[in-house]
Amino acid sequence: MNTLRRNSINAVSLALLLTLTGCAGMSERDQDTALGAGAGAAAGAIITGGSPVGTLGGAAVGGLIGRVIGDEVDDEDD
Repeated sequence: MNTLRRNSINAVSLALLLTLTGCAGMSERDQDTALGAGAGAAAGAIITGGSPVGTLGGAAVGGLIGRVIGDEVDDEDD
């Protein structure tokens, strides 16, 4: 079980790193979604003790939240 948890945390960390470095060519909306997904995946992994399902669920929810918040911030700027 420790190996699974460690592998999940490593995968989330790698995904977050790749997301942050790959944002240069993305639209602002896509950046918000990707950052939300990365943060959600990290939170999901921590909350569920490294469960892959918790990590993926956190990424999905975080991506949605990042996109919605990003859209609202963009609307306020207009």
